[in-house]
Amino acid sequence: MQKEIASPTLEASATYSISSGQIAARSGGQISFDTYGDGPPLVLVHGAFSDHQTNWTYVKSLLAPHFRVYAIARRGRGATDAATDRALEDEFEDVAALIRLIDEPVFLLGHSYGAHVALGTAAAVPHLVRKLIVYEPAWPQLLEAAAMEKLKNLADSNGWDAFALAFFGDLLLVPQADLQALRMSDDWPPIVEDAAASYADIRALAGYDFDIERFKDLPIPVLLQTGGESLSELWATDALAAILPDGKVSVLRSAAHEAMTTDPEQYVEDVRRFLKG
Repeated sequence: MQKEIASPTLEASATYSISSGQIAARSGGQISFDTYGDGPPLVLVHGAFSDHQTNWTYVKSLLAPHFRVYAIARRGRGATDAATDRALEDEFEDVAALIRLIDEPVFLLGHSYGAHVALGTAAAVPHLVRKLIVYEPAWPQLLEAAAMEKLKNLADSNGWDAFALAFFGDLLLVPQADLQALRMSDDWPPIVEDAAASYADIRALAGYDFDIERFKDLPIPVLLQTGGESLSELWATDALAAILPDGKVSVLRSAAHEAMTTDPEQYVEDVRRFLKG
């Protein structure tokens, strides 16, 4: 399927096309993805409460002039098979399968939950990753038993709007004024629509053995992006910076956890500078 999209600024071309593809997962299911743009291959791994399209809505046309983008649809999104009980390691395999399809080393980028997936994939197949960017992977221990029980009760009652509010407010500690503004915006309905798939993500993250020592010998350059207005204790950014042999932190001013949405030009310039500078 092809569709033409108008591109905005930052050296963008007049239009770019998006095509969709599918490959077989090692588990036997299907993995879907979108591709667009021209240049060296860049694989995008979206976070929770988003998908391969909504996570990158505001940066697609800014990335397209610089990279051949492969935006994977993680489990339960797009045409990728849903699995309510899964481990993060399953998604490492999904992303590695897409990289092998591309058939050359790639730039790899992950946001939030997708940052964990990208990091684990890079550790599994470092020879297939040229450079890695991760944006604020959360500490799994944030998901305490009481918080998980509240989310479970809301999920069991299909209270997905309240589920999303509880996650952003109670766990990510988004200020109430910002959260209510988000709830009134056009970005909120896709967040609620993705909440059921995100619940599977949350359970997978809660069960993930995040042993930071496994990354101490990662032999590739890593950019650890974080928002200047984020609460640093929520994310493993600083701990990763201390252990990675070739890692550096980039603080995106006036941004929190969603710089690709709130300040897409700053975000893409930071990505482009690291990957192609």
